Amino acid sequence: MIFIAVRFTVRPEHADNWLTIVDDFTRATRAEPGNLFYDWSRSVDDPTQYTLLEAFADAAAGAAHVDSDHFRAGMESMAGAIAATPEIINVEVPGQGWNKMAELSPK
Repeated sequence: MIFIAVRFTVRPEHADNWLTIVDDFTRATRAEPGNLFYDWSRSVDDPTQYTLLEAFADAAAGAAHVDSDHFRAGMESMAGAIAATPEIINVEVPGQGWNKMAELSPK
C-alpha cells in the first residue's frame, strides 16, 4: 500500500471553503479503482491547516492517480488557495488499509 500524508496551509480567506475547493478532486480520487481511502482533517490549533491522509493499493495505482486529468485540475484549483508549498510523507507500507488498534477498544 502507498500511504501519503499531506499537510496544506491555506490562505486565511480560503480556510473555511477549502473542502468546497477540493470537493471535485476528492470525489474523483475516491472513485479511482486503486484508491483505498482519501480523508481530510482540519487542525484544531490552526484553522488554516488541513491534513490529507490517502492510500493507494500499489505504486501503479498511485501513478495512475498522479497521471489523471482530475489530479491536474485539482493541483490547479488548489494552487490559488494555498499559502505555502504543502508538506508530504509518501511511504510504502504493508497491508491494504487500516488495522484495529490493539491497545484500545470500547468498554
